[in-house]
Amino acid sequence: MCGIVGYIGSQDATPIIIDGLGRLEYRGYDSAGIAVIHDDAIHLRRDVGKLANLRAKLATSPVSGSIGVGHTRWATHGVPAEHNAHPHISMNGDFVVVHNGIVENYLQLREELMAEGVTFKSETDTEVIVQLIERFAKNGANYNLAEATRKAVKMLRGAHAIVVMSIHTPDELIAVRIGNAGGVALGLGDGATGADVRRAYKRLVRRYHPDSNGGDRAQEGKLQAVVNAYTHLKSAPAFQSES
Repeated sequence: MCGIVGYIGSQDATPIIIDGLGRLEYRGYDSAGIAVIHDDAIHLRRDVGKLANLRAKLATSPVSGSIGVGHTRWATHGVPAEHNAHPHISMNGDFVVVHNGIVENYLQLREELMAEGVTFKSETDTEVIVQLIERFAKNGANYNLAEATRKAVKMLRGAHAIVVMSIHTPDELIAVRIGNAGGVALGLGDGATGADVRRAYKRLVRRYHPDSNGGDRAQEGKLQAVVNAYTHLKSAPAFQSES
């Protein structure tokens, strides 16, 4: 199973994301990568093999920024290779995606996009997602990242966990879960509390699910697990050093 880490904040995203990926190494993977936004551009570093290889690449070719995404990949479509490693960037370089899952209808979507003039740089199914997002952002969504992502994921078949980032909204990450594709861990650093997590979660529920008040038992059960996990993390020495 792939590992996904995202960060927005006042600190440098790169070491935080790399540390997060290190905590997910137990899942197994064949490549790793990171993308951050800096100076209105997406900066990408990827490598095959262990996370140590990506760390070495970052040591010789560093990237930094206050927002970023990282990924560890198990190959499904496309051999383990740097050009197939995540994150994947859209043709015009405005959007970037990391993904866990299989796009069951990716061949059909890829053919449609290629007929429209889209150029692909990998053999992965994931790349169709970011190309679709760019298509909808330019045509109908007016570069609204959430709306473009909604339109794109409606075309996908299968179970997915997706995180999207764009130079047009450099203070925003969009996360999507479709079907049985894992969960979401939400952390608020710099002195935040479990109550802060609760308020943030309910705001997100109201924003993206306006028919829900965030208070039903199922939602509350999921929220309580997040709050408990956050409280546990906050007591750890490694977390305290970041606060």
